[in-house]
Amino acid sequence: MYLTDRSRPAGASTDQDRRRGPGRRVAPVVFVLGTVSLITDISSEMVTAVLPLYLVSTLGFSPLGFGTLDGVYNGVSALVQLTGGHLADRIRNHKLLAGLGYGLSALCKPLLLFAGSIGTLGTVLALERTGKGLRTAPRDAMISLSTPAGNQGRAFGVHRAMDTTGAMIGPLAAFLILRAAADGYDAVFGVSACVAALGVLVLVLFVPGRGKDTRAEEESGPDARPPVRVREVLGLLRLPELRALAGCAALLGLTTVSDAFVYLLLQRRAGVGEQWFTLLPLGTAVVFLLLAVPVGALADRIGRRTVFLAGHAALLTAYALLLRAPATPGTPVLVLLVLALHGTFYAATDGVLPAALAGIVPEQLRASGLAVVGTSQALARFCCSLAFGAAWTMWGDGPALAGAAAGLLCCAAVAGVVLRPADGDR
Repeated sequence: MYLTDRSRPAGASTDQDRRRGPGRRVAPVVFVLGTVSLITDISSEMVTAVLPLYLVSTLGFSPLGFGTLDGVYNGVSALVQLTGGHLADRIRNHKLLAGLGYGLSALCKPLLLFAGSIGTLGTVLALERTGKGLRTAPRDAMISLSTPAGNQGRAFGVHRAMDTTGAMIGPLAAFLILRAAADGYDAVFGVSACVAALGVLVLVLFVPGRGKDTRAEEESGPDARPPVRVREVLGLLRLPELRALAGCAALLGLTTVSDAFVYLLLQRRAGVGEQWFTLLPLGTAVVFLLLAVPVGALADRIGRRTVFLAGHAALLTAYALLLRAPATPGTPVLVLLVLALHGTFYAATDGVLPAALAGIVPEQLRASGLAVVGTSQALARFCCSLAFGAAWTMWGDGPALAGAAAGLLCCAAVAGVVLRPADGDR
């Protein structure tokens, strides 16, 4: 029950488990999807690494203006996730929806070359995040449905580790391009578009779709199912475990400061030069990469509640370190500690949350269930970006971060009660 469940996925059968292989811990499709995510994240993180400095230093955006765009960048996908998850379950073709999402994001990358105002940038970023929203739930559903319940944390850990390898290479590539190219930002956006197209190609060629036998069984077999309806998706909210997950994900998301703001705060309080700014996400990615698989496996063994809440404790510690640091050049130790805690937070939460749904949501609604929880979290983070940007503009970065830290402490305490393990769980 709750984040510590280890039961068989709802709707899974013994025959399905045998097809997955009794001794196979991570299915091949997980590695293929991980490769797609690796390539795509190189593209995305090249843009993400330079965007905060590009907007604030080059285009002169205020923290409130940047917070608005950052909220759009992270929040639009939340609304689209529900559509993507439902459509994937309805047409029973997760690969198709995921491919459309990856393709739309790739098409938006070259448009950044022509976006110079807040309106144009907001539109392009909204379209790019629409692609992310379409692909996230179908992709995670393919991972979940190909993995036995007891290994969900490990499988998502493997995928997130490969995804994070791309997140690690992306900022490094952006750093090298900015140092080598005369018109650095345009070069970053152009190379990012080419890499994104490669990711779509790998998905189309190597990610398996539905087999003919599977389609025939679904459409004409004795156990044929009608298309998934919206009311079935809404019915998922009657499941107490899913309500607890979605509610706590939203509650904690309301006080989770976006990565871009964390890096801007770290730059100011640790005295990081602008030429090194694009390498800050690299530090988070390295720690995430090293910890994603072992932490995912740990969550499978000791319970996902403990690992999930421990990740937010690591994030709270990072906030505390930033608050204690003066707003003057500091020491490299602060940079290393904050990035290590930031990466630990992602390793303990990013894959653990979808892994927890394996024993809660029926297989035919898996993408929809993932979308419900992901949407609640993303919408909350959208609100946090707007509120944090406004607080920084009005009162400064210190009071804004102090408010976020106090809120996270309270929300984590509430989540610790709501996500308590059932009797007998660890």
